[in-house]
Amino acid sequence: MLRISAFRLLGRTGASRLSLLEDFSLRHYSSDPLGVRDDTRDARAYFTTPIFYVNAAPHIGHLYSALLADALCRHHRLRVPSAAATRFSTGTDEHGLKIQQAAAAAGLAPSELCDRVSAQFQQLFREADISSTDFIRTTEARHRIAVQHFWGVLKARGLLYKGLYEGWYCASDECFLPEAKVTRQPGPSGDLCPVSLESGHPVSWTKEENYIFRLSQFREPLQRWLRGDPQAITPEPFHHAVLQWLEEELPDLSVSRRSSHLHWGIPVPGDDSQTIYVWLDALVNYLTVIGYPNPEFKSWWPTTSHIIGKDILKFHAIYWPALLLGAGMSPPHRIYVHSHWTVCGQKMSKSLGNVVDPRTCLDRYTVDGFRYFLLRQGVPNWDCDYYGEKVVKLLDSELAFALGGLLNRCTANRINPSGTYPAFCTTCFPSEPGLVGPTGRAQAEDYALVSAVATLPKQVADHYDNFQIYKALEAVSSCVRQTNGFVQRHAPWKLNWESPVDAPWLGTVLHVALECLRVFGTLLQPVTPSLADKLLSRLGVSATERGLGELHFLPRFYGHPCPFEGRRLGPETGVLFPRLDQSRAWLVKAHKT
Repeated sequence: MLRISAFRLLGRTGASRLSLLEDFSLRHYSSDPLGVRDDTRDARAYFTTPIFYVNAAPHIGHLYSALLADALCRHHRLRVPSAAATRFSTGTDEHGLKIQQAAAAAGLAPSELCDRVSAQFQQLFREADISSTDFIRTTEARHRIAVQHFWGVLKARGLLYKGLYEGWYCASDECFLPEAKVTRQPGPSGDLCPVSLESGHPVSWTKEENYIFRLSQFREPLQRWLRGDPQAITPEPFHHAVLQWLEEELPDLSVSRRSSHLHWGIPVPGDDSQTIYVWLDALVNYLTVIGYPNPEFKSWWPTTSHIIGKDILKFHAIYWPALLLGAGMSPPHRIYVHSHWTVCGQKMSKSLGNVVDPRTCLDRYTVDGFRYFLLRQGVPNWDCDYYGEKVVKLLDSELAFALGGLLNRCTANRINPSGTYPAFCTTCFPSEPGLVGPTGRAQAEDYALVSAVATLPKQVADHYDNFQIYKALEAVSSCVRQTNGFVQRHAPWKLNWESPVDAPWLGTVLHVALECLRVFGTLLQPVTPSLADKLLSRLGVSATERGLGELHFLPRFYGHPCPFEGRRLGPETGVLFPRLDQSRAWLVKAHKT
């Protein structure tokens, strides 16, 4: 393993801006590019979004959930290229009282409303380049079979009983609430009305005979599961919140409604007077997609990662794992939780008229641009804010100027007239700073750049594993800035290809910059697939050279041949990313549906 020296930037007031800090080891270029020998790299992975309720058109919060899952899935595919190793499902939740009521208000049959809104979600996800392998609708026959089989398993195991349920029900949230979760707020007439303490939605008192799931039996098993796996729910504050909930009483859960009250759903097997509770119905979709109840589902279920919004955490982290344990299965492998998007500091709301239409944003900021914005700015731990000026400023700065400008500089005919990957000169940029001779021009900052980019794939992989995609993009952006500094520092446009003194160093500067761009393009594929394809194609990187297993950075620096050296660059593809601030008419406070 070769060793180089690490440097620390000092203030500009010192005699030298760089000081030797310590020696450290860089990976040999042919080592695992992720920096680890990961025995799970051949394992399957199954990613899911929530299935989205079809009572209203999709908004950017729905798209954000899908993008998080898409990026995680695409990054896994870079690690495990086999298409058979990864599955990714999304879809629409089409049953329940809320759908029944929304259809009636629109003068439609429930099935008509479901067809209309589900098609809107499918169109949005196609336009946003969501690479799902399955789009499930809970009105499909395969799902009905799965739900009724799951119900039968719970019943056979003695976990369902019929009893009188009396309490509060929130139609908007499709959930039952204990008295402690209900408060009173002034209604339109000024009278105090009961509402959900968590969502603020109206609740009504319900008294009916339903089937009830013995949820109370699973409080301790759920606690053992979460305490035994601190990463089961990520980020950590949500893991902690669920454990806090489990310190409270966990009453049994009503899992059906009277069919006379709720007819739009899946009937309870053997009892047409009851309809299966919409959340039990919806949650089973994750099993339907992988073939349940056929045995094939068993090879996929242990690899499941749910990506959900914080508003449905309780259903996924308490009810769903309890139902799975009751059916003799394990809880999901991971539950990744994200927060919400606000618009100019306000919660998105139909009443405020500030619901952002994601398709409008895809048109205005480009597909890759809006994907990048949501994943770069979205922090799962807390709510994030959207406004047009913020999108433009970020995309112009990081994609148009920093990344696009870097590519243009290094491929421009004036600087790179041969249109190739120039040769790397080891005497100009030796692997050890102390070996720099009379022809050497590499500076301490240049070795720091090589170190940063060499470790970037592992750093990015760790951020993906920790559900911190925004940090992965932050790390890439930081290295892009460093690379621009490298090019600016050595000003290849001032060097002369005809000079025997300049030419080796000019080629080396371009070679290093192009190698950095190759790394950035590879790592951006999960977030900006079209932009990354355009960048890598311009560099002449073939489709078989774009996985993480092939990402060997700057091999000539380590004394190994570089397959790209001397290779012609790909054809000119135009501007990598357009400047958005040229069209100020695009900027509005909010894009209303």
